Amino acid sequence: MNTVTAIKRYSAILIVKLDTFVVPNVNLLQENGVPESNICTLIKRTPIAIMTDSIRFKEIVEEVKEMGYNPLRLSFIQAILAMRGMNKSTWKRKVSAYKRWGLSEEDILVAFGRSPHCTMASEDKIMRVMEFFINKMGLEPSLIVKCPGLLTYSLEKRFIRRASFIQVLQSEGLVKKDFYLPRVFGYVEELFLQKFVMPYEKEAYELLQLYKRKLNFPE
Repeated sequence: MNTVTAIKRYSAILIVKLDTFVVPNVNLLQENGVPESNICTLIKRTPIAIMTDSIRFKEIVEEVKEMGYNPLRLSFIQAILAMRGMNKSTWKRKVSAYKRWGLSEEDILVAFGRSPHCTMASEDKIMRVMEFFINKMGLEPSLIVKCPGLLTYSLEKRFIRRASFIQVLQSEGLVKKDFYLPRVFGYVEELFLQKFVMPYEKEAYELLQLYKRKLNFPE
């Protein structure tokens, strides 16, 4: 079933030389103690990753191990996927982008360990999100170390929209002034609507209608 899923996701796997690319990479993961279930997860989610040139794939595995990832955990596979999408110079540029906001390399590795996808954001997005958090909202750079998954969300559609909405509720006295805004950034849209939109339909009707229209939220 796992092989069938992989083929459906990326049919080109059928035309590569399995003994040249796929088999050596699978063997390498097994030799490093990666559970079969996690290898299957890699193949199902991103079949093309297992078709990476075996020399480059080995380099990536070694880099991920040097970062301290445990091969027994799924985060090891997630880190491989993240590192596969960049070369060393790209990694250094992204690390440099985070450092400009006061994070150390150790901080960045901790964040990467919690959510490898945080380094898949472009340098431009890293800079814009950090600028918004630190300069616009007065938050600490360590927020990204604690919640690196935030980098996967849209600056305009999630952070700015929600922050602006909560700030209006605060100005109307509907939400406490000391409310910790980052808490709501990770909420799925349904939960955000349930907690911060629906309860104030009477008090801030026009604002809520505007928010709903932007989201194409049904009346």
